[in-house]
Amino acid sequence: MSTEESPTAKETRFAVNEDWAATIIGLALLVLVITGVIPTGVVP
Repeated sequence: MSTEESPTAKETRFAVNEDWAATIIGLALLVLVITGVIPTGVVP
C-alpha cells in the first residue's frame, strides 16, 4: 500500500478554501449593506 496523496487531493482542498472565502466575502458584504456602510443602490 502507498501512503502518497492522490493527485486531486490538493485541488479538492483548494476548492473548499475557495468556497469558504466566497462565503465570508458574501457575508461581509451583507453586513456592510445592512449596517448602511454601502448604500442599497450600489448593490444590485
